[in-house]
Amino acid sequence: MKRITLLTLAALALISAVFVNANRAQAVEEFPLWPELAPGEKPDATKPTYEYWAPETKTTDACMIVCPGGAYNNLAYAHEGDKIARYFTSKGVTVVVLKYRVPRREGLPKHMAAWQDAQRCVRVVRSRAKEWGIDPEKIGIMGFSAGGHLTLMVATTSQTNSYEPLDELDNLPCHVNFAVPVYPAYVLEDGVNGANKNKGLDSKMVGDFAFDAKTPPMCFIHGDADHCSPLGSVALYAKLRKMNIPAEMHIYAEIAHGFGGNPTDDHVGSWLDRVYYWMCKLGY
Repeated sequence: MKRITLLTLAALALISAVFVNANRAQAVEEFPLWPELAPGEKPDATKPTYEYWAPETKTTDACMIVCPGGAYNNLAYAHEGDKIARYFTSKGVTVVVLKYRVPRREGLPKHMAAWQDAQRCVRVVRSRAKEWGIDPEKIGIMGFSAGGHLTLMVATTSQTNSYEPLDELDNLPCHVNFAVPVYPAYVLEDGVNGANKNKGLDSKMVGDFAFDAKTPPMCFIHGDADHCSPLGSVALYAKLRKMNIPAEMHIYAEIAHGFGGNPTDDHVGSWLDRVYYWMCKLGY
């Protein structure tokens, strides 16, 4: 009897695993980002991709592009990609997870390859809006740490092309309609390539961001104990308000860098809800 029970449990576990994997396969599709090689790349380079996550029950025609962090050297996909996509699709939001090029390309600004990939990704999403049932003017972007910096590059500098057009798709605009920088890195000159040495105090913002005419509303998420100073998010919030661009900010006491989508019983555990309700408030 005991042997039969164990065999039954093993079979059920196998069926469960197959069912979960099948569900994931139905919900998630992965595509190459570029028709052939990405700008400046060699044939043996790792090719960037994007994942399309379709919610089981769609509640909005908005789409969120998610950019994991990783210091522009790797991608923290598990807790800043997969888990974030699962949250938003559970709310009925279409999600695209961008697997941009890392590590940093030698001889280029640390964010250049990733910025090219992100601008291309926005254009791809806009080109597939009708197919996916989304509004091409309800495209948002969210990023973490280096991905937060990348989010800001996309959101504030969409009128500056990061690469020469490769095909007709590159004639599409690459602006986004809302943005969520989560503990963004490299925002202040004190910390332009890493952690803030002086906690970001009395530091100017880096010159990476253009704050152009298409800069959208933003929601900032940061921890007060972050080595990438929350004063970067404060400076960005102040800049947007001076431009009369709607902005929201949540800074969590005694919270450090990198919490992402990891489960937590702390007060920061509901931060994704803050973003979702902000999106609803703005009509996304």
